[in-house]
Amino acid sequence: MRYLSIALTSLFMSNLALAQNVAPPVATPKPGQILVSGTVPDEASKQSALSKLQELYGADRVVDQISVGSVVSPANWNGYVQKLISPSLKQVSRGQLKIDGNTVTINGEVSNEAQRQQIASEIAGNLNPTYTVKNGLRVSASEQNILDQTLANRTIEFESGQATLTPSGMHILDEMSAALLKVKDKKVEVIGHTDNQGLRARNVSLSKARADAVKDYLAQKGINPDSIVTSGQGPDRPIMTNDTADGRSRNRRIEFRVSQ
Repeated sequence: MRYLSIALTSLFMSNLALAQNVAPPVATPKPGQILVSGTVPDEASKQSALSKLQELYGADRVVDQISVGSVVSPANWNGYVQKLISPSLKQVSRGQLKIDGNTVTINGEVSNEAQRQQIASEIAGNLNPTYTVKNGLRVSASEQNILDQTLANRTIEFESGQATLTPSGMHILDEMSAALLKVKDKKVEVIGHTDNQGLRARNVSLSKARADAVKDYLAQKGINPDSIVTSGQGPDRPIMTNDTADGRSRNRRIEFRVSQ
């Protein structure tokens, strides 16, 4: 029986390929593009995967190289693919997610050990016991560690509901500016996050505005603004439960990620 498989290859953010015995992609994706290639059993399976990816990453970033052919999928395969194409994949760089029959393998780089364990745990939790998960994720290079250790799980605070830094937030950024000078040859993404209180659209906008405010402050401290890109994830990537005040506070955060 010929089964199909999925592979996610991540260059800048993430790229995806679906295939039986996944072959190298036909084209080399540009940074930030999501390359989807390979063979699926029918048009419905193809559109199901494409729709989920376009929802997650944006239609303009998904490059379709999927073909429809004579492959057989395991029971409920499309449903599991939908669960595995999750926001957590955005945390993986230079990696691959492969679903081959009932074996799921994930490789690539993440920012820290907590992310490594959380992603593998989430994948296993979305599958039934007949699936095997192989976690090949690794913590990324020393440049990322410099930023992680400087931030030290502290929260860069803003005035409530605003993109105005508090004095304590500025103090942390003063330390981060020194750390960023040590990785000056790398681009760094500043990512804003919020809790889930209020309208999602407003939270996404607020998280982006706060990331931009961090960039502006760092520029005042001598960091080249061209070395920093910003994005806002709103409430989509919590690291704690939003059911408690402490959890919501931890979710309202700024993340620094060294671009590969």
